[in-house]
Amino acid sequence: MKKEILKILPEIRKIKNKELREKVVLTWEEGIRLGGWKTEDLKKIPFTLLLPDCRVNLIEHTRAVTNTALRVAEVISRAYESLVKIDKDVLIAGGILHDVGKILEYAKTGGKITKSPKGKFLRHPFSGSALAYKCGIPEQVVHLIAVHSHEGDEGYRSIEAIIIHYADFINFEVLGGKT
Repeated sequence: MKKEILKILPEIRKIKNKELREKVVLTWEEGIRLGGWKTEDLKKIPFTLLLPDCRVNLIEHTRAVTNTALRVAEVISRAYESLVKIDKDVLIAGGILHDVGKILEYAKTGGKITKSPKGKFLRHPFSGSALAYKCGIPEQVVHLIAVHSHEGDEGYRSIEAIIIHYADFINFEVLGGKT
């Protein structure tokens, strides 16, 4: 399964820390297993159930958010190099994992993707954070997963979490989503 995950999410290879890279893959593997999916299903899962007939899948969205965040980080780092330090490994891992909880929040029911029984109780920031924590992902990345969505609006967000939060909502809103 590792090879398939690295093929559909090549940005994982940009994580310099080998241990973190391995744990990111492990988190996806564990989520796929717990959610009852196959790797090939990931490209069939819409990135959101909030857009009717969403034609962007979870993998496309995950890659777009990660790459948007990387470009934003480049600009911020150049503009404010002595004032802002961005941990690129945390940023990349967070981008790749920010929506991993959706494979627990969603289920395939009668050929249609719907909220899973788990998803009715726990939105993906919660299930994704728990999954990442279980797989040994560092707290800085677990934090990012937990606060990337509206659930994190009233609390602290690290620099990396701020970037992922806005990268995620840019990608959601340009496709017609409303926050």
